[in-house]
Order: sequence, then C-alpha cells, then structure tokens
Amino acid sequence: MAKGDNQKLKMLYLVQIFSESTDDTHGLTMPEIIEKLSACQVNADRKTLYQDFEELTHFGFEIISEKVGRNTYYHLGSRRFELAELKLLVDSVQAAKFITDRKSKDLIKKLEGLVSTYEAKQLQRQVVITGRIKTPNKKIYYNVDMLHSAISENRQVSFRYFQWNEKKQQVLRHDGALYHVSPWSLTWDNEYYYLVGYDAVDEKIKHYRVDKMLDLSVLNEARKGQKAFRDFDLARYSKSLFGMFAGEEVSVSLEARNDMAAVLIDRFGKDVPLIPKDEGHFTTHVNVALSRQFLGWIMALGDGIRITGPEAAVQMMQEETRRLAEQYL
Repeated sequence: MAKGDNQKLKMLYLVQIFSESTDDTHGLTMPEIIEKLSACQVNADRKTLYQDFEELTHFGFEIISEKVGRNTYYHLGSRRFELAELKLLVDSVQAAKFITDRKSKDLIKKLEGLVSTYEAKQLQRQVVITGRIKTPNKKIYYNVDMLHSAISENRQVSFRYFQWNEKKQQVLRHDGALYHVSPWSLTWDNEYYYLVGYDAVDEKIKHYRVDKMLDLSVLNEARKGQKAFRDFDLARYSKSLFGMFAGEEVSVSLEARNDMAAVLIDRFGKDVPLIPKDEGHFTTHVNVALSRQFLGWIMALGDGIRITGPEAAVQMMQEETRRLAEQYL
C-alpha cells in the first residue's frame, strides 16, 4: 500500500491518536503526530493539521495546545467519562457477583478503551476483592438484556429455576417445570440481580434471582399484573425485604438506643421516624417482610434494639431464640 492511500481516513486516525496517546498529562508534538499519521499511511503537514485541530474542536473533540520550553504539545481535553467515573464503574464491575469473571474482564477492557493507554493502567489497578464470589452462569449478562426487552415490549417470560444441593450440583425447582412470569422490574440487591414480576397462578408479586434462571425465553403473551403493579413502589418493596427473603409484610415497632439511629437510617432511609422515648432511647415503626432473616438482623444488633410489636412479631422472635437455644445446647 502506497503512503498516503488512507488520506480519506485522516480525521478518524487523528481522533484515534489523540484518544489513545494523549490525556491531561501526556501530549504529542507536531512531529510526533505527523509520524503517527505516517504509520497509518496518511500524509500530513503542519498547516493542514492546524485546520484539522480546529475542525475537531468545533465538532466536540477539544484539542488543547500547551507550550513546554521550545516545544508545543497537543492533547485531547474533556472526554465523555472522567477517569474518576470510570474507576467507579470498574470497581462496580469487579465487585458484582452477577457478572462472571470472563465477562468482567471483557467489560473492563472496553472501559479502558475510553481513556488513553496511560490512564488505562490506572484502571487496571482497581479494587482487588479477596475471595470474591462470581456467578458461574455465563448467560446472566444476556438474561438481563432479555428481561429488559420483555419489560419494554410488555411480554411475559418463561424460565427454569434452580438451586444448589449439597454436592454443588444444580437442581431444578418444581421438577424442572417452566416458570411463567410477567416481568415488571429489575433490582440489584446485596450484589445480585433480581427480577420482580407477577405470578398469575398465585396472583401475587414475587422475585427471582436472575443468575439462577435457565432457558430464559421471551413469550408472545402480554404481561399480567397491571393492577398489582399500579401503585407498586420498588424501593419500598426492596427495603422491606432482608436478603430478598419474602415474608408477610407488617409494620413492626422497634425500641432502640440512640446510637442505633445511624443503623436504622442506613437500612430504611432518612424518612424513618425516630420518636424520642427517654434520654437514651427512641422508638420507630418500619414496614418489613417478617422473616427469619429480619429477626437475624435484629439479633445481630445485640441489646441495642428490640422488637416491641406487634405481638405476632414478638412471639416469632421468642420462638426463634428458643429454637436457636435448643439447637446449640
């Protein structure tokens, strides 16, 4: 290929050169830019490059010049993502349990392509989480996309659902029968993706872990559950569950020491009512799905907090503490 045969691609190569080889702390001189273009089979001279830089800046690629000694260095200014923003995204991808190791590496590699080769090295140094559990379900990435499509297209989905047994084998629930669900929302809780949908057979809202779905398909049937989801509040629903374990939703009264306020605000939000009882304690009321997981959360807080009502919740806690006491005799 003769030199200069890629002349029509000049502007594209310039964007690539500035994107990959420059940033706020790394620039290129005019001779270096001409040399890199030449390696791409593109001819260039100073005069036309000045015009090219102006056109790129006008289009939205800010080309900044900086005088250092006798040399002038050129680099790409603002980008769509700041380095700090990409670091947060990389941390999230690495930490997410619902993304496989391989898909995590693929996504991070793509994120690195949004910055210079110098800044990409900083993304590679991101958080290392010892013993991080990653899902073995390679299809989850595509399952999430299919579920979003089903929701936007107002269609039902079917899938098989599994759980792990003591031999670390996948065991299909309901003897392998297909679940038919009307998907309404996806939520990320405790580092897992959950589908929140409507089960027309049981006529109730349920949730399912996306990484435990197999053979997911989008059906031609329209979604059901419009009435159930008309006033549905996903944030309130997620907040009431502990570890996404379901239970009868009730309003529970709690009495807590003042130093427990931060714990309750972190869990239920700043709108949680904190009613002073005495100098060292307050009371509150929260809506929760009454389950062993909720009781376990209360127990983990020690003597700093206790359930005071309703009576059914108090009795459930009493029964749970007796069960635990007998289990460890």
